Amino acid sequence: MMVGSCLSLQFGAALAVQIFPVAGSWAVTAARLAIAAALLLLLVRPRVRGWSKAQWKSMAALGFALAAMNGCFYAAIDRIPLGVAVSIEFLGPLVLAAVLSRRRADVGWACLALVGMVLLGVESAVHATSLDPVGIMFALFAASFWVLYILTNARVAATVPGTGGLAAAMVIAAVCVLPAGMMQGLTAFADPETLALATVVALLSSVVPYTLELAALRIIPRNVFGVLLALEPIFATLAGWLLLHQTAGAIRLTAIGLVIAATVGTVLTAERIASVPVRPEVKAL
Repeated sequence: MMVGSCLSLQFGAALAVQIFPVAGSWAVTAARLAIAAALLLLLVRPRVRGWSKAQWKSMAALGFALAAMNGCFYAAIDRIPLGVAVSIEFLGPLVLAAVLSRRRADVGWACLALVGMVLLGVESAVHATSLDPVGIMFALFAASFWVLYILTNARVAATVPGTGGLAAAMVIAAVCVLPAGMMQGLTAFADPETLALATVVALLSSVVPYTLELAALRIIPRNVFGVLLALEPIFATLAGWLLLHQTAGAIRLTAIGLVIAATVGTVLTAERIASVPVRPEVKAL
């Protein structure tokens, strides 16, 4: 689920960059979220009448997190290279993974992944002609809202069965971003080709990854989820190479190796601890 989510999300981001010259980043974000919300409502058809006030609060928080995270990330990749933006944004899940963990091993794996992220950022910065400070600021904002997304998504996964909560949160997210999108202008999406590309971006960047992540959060702990998101820069590099003609040097490949090692180490450590049998007297306690 996590591999499918990361792969889909990064290829969707690479496609979204190609729409920015026609429509602004916030307009693309608004169109993407609106299309994704419409698709999810058609597929899921959530039964909203049975939801409690607490469930609606959880979905509203997730919707705000989705709107802010996606809007800031698209504003970042409109100004700085995709690899740099993903590296900076990933600081959020890494910090969350270290904070939520109660084991030294998880902190160590998170630190190893952080070294990989730093190397990715350095490598991308060296090969970039310039780094817009506004773009860096938006990437940092996206990192903080990514943490909020993980926490609120876990809450919705625990309190709202199925994917109805995600569909409702996507509608809320689209409404939150709509004013900023309208300021940049949504007329570009009247063109059938642009609208078709935006629909593909909505599927790859919203419907598929968020559905998979919601399901994954019902199975794995939040700290493991946070480190597994280290796969994001790997697929960002692949998407940039295939769609944006970005090459990968020795530093980037070394960073990817560190990220893979941290990801595998986190999963294996979690599985080994989960497989340790609990003594009967401990179960009784």
